[in-house]
Amino acid sequence: MAISIAIVVVAWVVYMIIKKFYPQAVLLIAGMVLLFAACLLGHTPIMEGKQSCGSDFFDIFNTISVLLSSRVAGLGLTIMSIAGFAKYMEHIGASKSLFTLVALPIKHIKSPYILLVFSFFISQFLVVFIPSHAGLGLLLMVMLYPILIRSGVSKLSALGVIGCAQYMDVGPGSGNAILAANICGLEPSVYFVNHQLPIFFITTLILGITHFFVQKWWDKKEGFCGHEYLTEITEQDENCPPLVYAVLPIIPMILILGFSPIFYSKIKMDVVTAMFLSTFISMVFEYVRSKDFRSVLKSLQYLYDGMGKSFATVVSLIVAGEVFAAGLTKIGAVDILTSSVQNLGFGIHSLIILFCIVIAGCAFLMGSGNAAFFSFAALAPKIAAVMHIDVITLVLPMQIMTSFGRVVSPITAAIVAIAGVADVSPVQVVKRTAIPMAVAALVNVVFIFINL
Repeated sequence: MAISIAIVVVAWVVYMIIKKFYPQAVLLIAGMVLLFAACLLGHTPIMEGKQSCGSDFFDIFNTISVLLSSRVAGLGLTIMSIAGFAKYMEHIGASKSLFTLVALPIKHIKSPYILLVFSFFISQFLVVFIPSHAGLGLLLMVMLYPILIRSGVSKLSALGVIGCAQYMDVGPGSGNAILAANICGLEPSVYFVNHQLPIFFITTLILGITHFFVQKWWDKKEGFCGHEYLTEITEQDENCPPLVYAVLPIIPMILILGFSPIFYSKIKMDVVTAMFLSTFISMVFEYVRSKDFRSVLKSLQYLYDGMGKSFATVVSLIVAGEVFAAGLTKIGAVDILTSSVQNLGFGIHSLIILFCIVIAGCAFLMGSGNAAFFSFAALAPKIAAVMHIDVITLVLPMQIMTSFGRVVSPITAAIVAIAGVADVSPVQVVKRTAIPMAVAALVNVVFIFINL
């Protein structure tokens, strides 16, 4: 009975999200339905100890309260501070300055396909400091896309590289990476440097080479002529702030990594502190440039606007996903699932790959890496315990594979946005990202076998 209810609810969740219903509400309602079913079926108490209200029915709603309060105070505040800082960097134009500085060398590269490779590497450097797929994609469309087109790169080849700009959520500024680190009980900086960076570095090198051959092959297949898309577009935004502003988006990374266990620092610097400190340093830069004290003080509102938007979109999704996961756990669906896959005789490698494929498929259908990962990440510790492996052994490949599924989805916000700017179909863009992401998935599988 329990597993039948779980299957129906999960199928309803997938259907509703594919139909673009508000995912937070869908996951929250699904979780509450599962908790209510667990209550009726007499499964384990919804909540135990001091957290319980003393009533299983009221504990269904108390679950939301407990998860919300714990997440907002910890992981949620971290993610909101990052989003607020990113919004402030966008407001003062520091992200544009960083890109302008980094992009200077590529203007001197003559071969269009070598230029594509260098452009891809630059986008992967920037993703550590601009942790938004859509935001980075649009920035690249404004400042890199015209350079590529003028250099004889085809429109779709340029979009293929830009679409892969955040093919992996990496760094202490990524919401997915922070959640994964939190689940694994690691500092975000440690998770990034010790676990993400090795696979990110190797995969990026391989994908750079892959883009060279794949985009060249597609251009030849589609009969691209070098002069076809040449156009006159302004290369640099006249409103771009001084290049010294390029250092501002990097300051949080310097603080987080510099004052971390990686360098055996006696000073501890968490992400929230680093973001607020970096914001106030940026405000000093703004005052020196504008000499308008009132305007600089008012600009802090952009930080809080970014934090508020992040709460409404990201933190709420994490909590909704955790309520959904709690429902699946309390009704016994997770226990049934893990015992069933074990009885099928699959080895640990096969099981991890299976979970990675499932979560990548969800990201593809949802068009969102966050929605897919936040929905299922909370289940990872229990599944890892049943499989007798470290949580990170399961979480890391799942978190990485989620990004791959998003990049090949024609309904992903970033893909739709860059396709709209270039006036092409999103389907044409994902045709150019599909083969590189298939290669990236194979590299991820290799790392799974190496690390087990």
